Amino acid sequence: MKIDLHNHVVPPTIVDAIAANPSRYGTKFELKDGKRYFSVHGPLAELKPEFYDVDAKVAWLDRVGLDVAVISVGPPIYFYGLSPEVGLEAARLANDGIAQMVARRPERLRGMAHLPMQDPDAAVTELERVVKEHKFKGVEIGTSIEGEPLAHPKFRKVLRAIEQHGCFIFAHPYQCLAAGGMDDYYLSNFVGFPLDTTLMVSHLMFSGALDELKQLRILCAHGGGYVPYQIGRFVHGHRVRPEPRKHTQTSPRDLLRRFYFDALTHDAKAARHLINMVGADRVVIGTDHPFDMGPDDPVGSIDAIPGLTTQEREQVYGLTARSLLGEG
Repeated sequence: MKIDLHNHVVPPTIVDAIAANPSRYGTKFELKDGKRYFSVHGPLAELKPEFYDVDAKVAWLDRVGLDVAVISVGPPIYFYGLSPEVGLEAARLANDGIAQMVARRPERLRGMAHLPMQDPDAAVTELERVVKEHKFKGVEIGTSIEGEPLAHPKFRKVLRAIEQHGCFIFAHPYQCLAAGGMDDYYLSNFVGFPLDTTLMVSHLMFSGALDELKQLRILCAHGGGYVPYQIGRFVHGHRVRPEPRKHTQTSPRDLLRRFYFDALTHDAKAARHLINMVGADRVVIGTDHPFDMGPDDPVGSIDAIPGLTTQEREQVYGLTARSLLGEG
């Protein structure tokens, strides 16, 4: 079974809510050349049917040879910048909409929760609701929240609740804590997204958060940013510098196993390096569908990884994903 753990939607519940009251949700749809586009952060994205139409999503899965997509909201509709009241309303609409999409084709789709992280108490309440009502096993969260790292103490109660419910986090960037130098050439995505993932991992490692949350599992998008390539620098710095040892004595090398990664590196050799560094039991398929930064041939991009063994292929295709979903 080939499982895509990085697949986005804008559920019909959200599409309808934005269309009815765009000012309330801080975004709107724009018509260009007969197509609908939406945006909150950055360039416009086309609202393709695969975002909201279950049949279109499943037809795409069939075309590219994937069996299951675990769907989560697209970063433009995280809604973290809204008031706590409207943020919770939007999260409930998104979660119920995802559950309705999954109910249409439960053999092909799984759902991830979305939480109103601007209000940690409301986020915990919504988590408890969706785990009970919708049985979601994954929770999508931004790598940073409106300029605050995910490791900030105010989010700890949310991370702890996710851990206690046995869910995993899918950490996906939408902004970058590090500002500057990325306004041109779409660098906010090419550089900013991987950089924010790297900053998230760094903060979680060095803050001691992972020492406290010993069972929390975190899936990183886009191959884990720069982490798999620079983990040696983290380890060396932790050994020779006092600053990264202020809150933890645990080596980043050991903490690396707490993270999972999609194989969306856009380069077969880079994906090989990722597997070499973390193990195939920590790597999954990720397509970023239907955004344009996804691979044209997601299965082929896995098969192209040099020296991929049968066991590694089975892990990346689906065994690692099934473990995270509690289906293994």
